[in-house]
Amino acid sequence: MNNQSSPQFRFELLHTSTKSRARVGKIHTPHGVIDTPGFVAVGTNGSIKALDNPTVEELGVQLMFCNTYHLMLQPGSKIIKEAGGIHRFINRNQPIITDSGGFQVFSLMYGGVHQELKSQGLKKIENSVLKINEEGVLFRSYRDGSPILLTAETSIQAQKDIGADIIVSFDELPPCHMDPQKLRHSLDRTHRWEKRSLDAHLANPNNQALYAVVHGGIDRTLRKKSCEYLSALPFDGFAVGGSLGKTREEMIEVVKFVFPHLPADKPNHLLGIADLPSIEACIPHGVDTFDSAYPTKAARHGLLLTKRGRVRIMAGGNASYHRPIEDDCTCSTCQRFTLSYLCHLFKAHELTVYSLATIHNIHFMVQLMAKYRNNILQNNI
Repeated sequence: MNNQSSPQFRFELLHTSTKSRARVGKIHTPHGVIDTPGFVAVGTNGSIKALDNPTVEELGVQLMFCNTYHLMLQPGSKIIKEAGGIHRFINRNQPIITDSGGFQVFSLMYGGVHQELKSQGLKKIENSVLKINEEGVLFRSYRDGSPILLTAETSIQAQKDIGADIIVSFDELPPCHMDPQKLRHSLDRTHRWEKRSLDAHLANPNNQALYAVVHGGIDRTLRKKSCEYLSALPFDGFAVGGSLGKTREEMIEVVKFVFPHLPADKPNHLLGIADLPSIEACIPHGVDTFDSAYPTKAARHGLLLTKRGRVRIMAGGNASYHRPIEDDCTCSTCQRFTLSYLCHLFKAHELTVYSLATIHNIHFMVQLMAKYRNNILQNNI
């Protein structure tokens, strides 16, 4: 069995701050380099909402997160494979990461993804999860109700067909309210699934890198156990997932504890967290990449990210503010349009405003992460 993943995948650590654990690095992949720490834009269905992929590349988004669960169901991983893989299918030339699909399936079971489904105009099917056991999870497709068995092996195979640069091992996502005994049982099963994921991956590396997912809720003993077990296996990187607490403060404590237990010579990722206060709090603890739909969702809800804080497009006074969102912003929206025009478009329910606002917010995130990297290099963080 080949024990090497993508020969083109490696992590290059450039600098660790003398002030904290913050670090600057480069993740080398078959489709390009990812500067870290970096923001990972979420394109659930192979598209960041309101933008086409060439525009996303022009904005400097080096890593894009696509969702295996949704792509499996529509259009289907086999169709993406027939099209030449996800990069050709969606016309993106830069790195892509896919998740295992487990987050959505277990969220259907535990109720944590209701808002996500609602925001995508999907109708939750009652009794979506039919069975969960050592083999995997049997669930109903939200599209046609057909039963689908998701296991470590089928998840990895789907991600092989999709062809992302970075793929993620299959795991269980327990809710934050799970009792300690069940949480330990869940963690042990997740570790067995992740080992099976690794075995399936190494049987056909496909020039891809595989990340493990560290679990354990807010229990430090379980988190440490997860780090130690997974670090002993030849994963290419590590994502921190599962329940990170009920508040930002609890999440930060988990991050502060977990990340020092991860291998320093491999990249890491914080799953589903990329709001501005959380990024600021977590970077000093050595987080390399963050993913979140927050900046794009905020744009669609009329919220603009700026150096002076969030700006609501419909706020009083903006209707007559005949200047860009930010005078020194170099995004194409600020270079060409005024906030008063965006306010007009939003009031008129013109779809163009979603694209213009999303361009600004993504640009803001890319520039923000560049500033963080520069500050780390200067040991200011």
